[in-house]
Amino acid sequence: MKIRKITLIIAVLSIFGQTLFGQATTVESGVRDFSDASVSIKYYNRSIYYPGMNDDNPINVHITIKNNGTETLRFKLADDRAFSLDFYAYTVKNSKLEQTDSVIEKRTTNRTVYFREIALEGGEEYSFIENVKDYIKVTDPSVYYLELSFYPELYKSKYIKLDSNRLTLEIRPSPSAASSVYVPVKDGSSEILKPQEIGPDKVVEQTIIARQKSLWDQYFLYMDVESLLKRNSALSKKYVTVSAEERARMIESFKADLMQSRIENDIIAVPEKFEIEKTTYSPTEGSVVVIEWFKYPNFSEKKRYTYKVRQREGIWNIYDYTVVNLGTE
Repeated sequence: MKIRKITLIIAVLSIFGQTLFGQATTVESGVRDFSDASVSIKYYNRSIYYPGMNDDNPINVHITIKNNGTETLRFKLADDRAFSLDFYAYTVKNSKLEQTDSVIEKRTTNRTVYFREIALEGGEEYSFIENVKDYIKVTDPSVYYLELSFYPELYKSKYIKLDSNRLTLEIRPSPSAASSVYVPVKDGSSEILKPQEIGPDKVVEQTIIARQKSLWDQYFLYMDVESLLKRNSALSKKYVTVSAEERARMIESFKADLMQSRIENDIIAVPEKFEIEKTTYSPTEGSVVVIEWFKYPNFSEKKRYTYKVRQREGIWNIYDYTVVNLGTE
């Protein structure tokens, strides 16, 4: 949590419930100006997420409220964050996940809500961490788009809100005890294994195997997604003109499109089998040629993939590729 010269004033908001919800949502005179405030979200200790399992498998998100102006920014923050924010998760078809019963019950029951008033000077930030699963029901494996709305005057004034950036949220099928597709993590940590200093042929081999098993975290482990995005001329032109934050969103969106097989079908195609034909590389650049077979109901298709790789700080990454069709068998 980053706090510099932040004033915390303990206050009490008396009875908060259905009677407040019935009040008109018109902006009264003297309402604070939040035009210079912004809210952003990012994953905290990002892991592999599954449906349910709230306590054992939380989706922790780091939330930051920032004062982008020069005047002092003041806002309220409830001790029970359910009265300060909402998470929203949408499917690729724009269907929204439901709120948890706990959030609904809190907001529809008369209760005392404690909050703090926080003051931020220009350029200062205030951050905290919340579990998405405390706010929305995550019941099915899929790829979602995650957003947050923050209410600087609490939920009773929900017409005053700040909307965050969007994250891509992948929910994997729940692993069974004997599952062979579980992605290993570091002992005593939820952090996914980091790339290892292995050769270009092993990088390509592990990437293909990860795709065969639909292990997306491992698939992207040695993939330079930014370079793959720039293969698309339209995306590349936009990418070089936008902010760093927007670039990050473009990369996450590009990964989501890959996982949904909407783009770059060759790189995410799933071979039945493969054979590394040739590997050549210098200290910084290289290529790995692979023969891959794709099985269909009445025939098998054979293709030659050439994966281009480069080394950065001892780690080889795939940044480009070409495909040649070798006919059917």
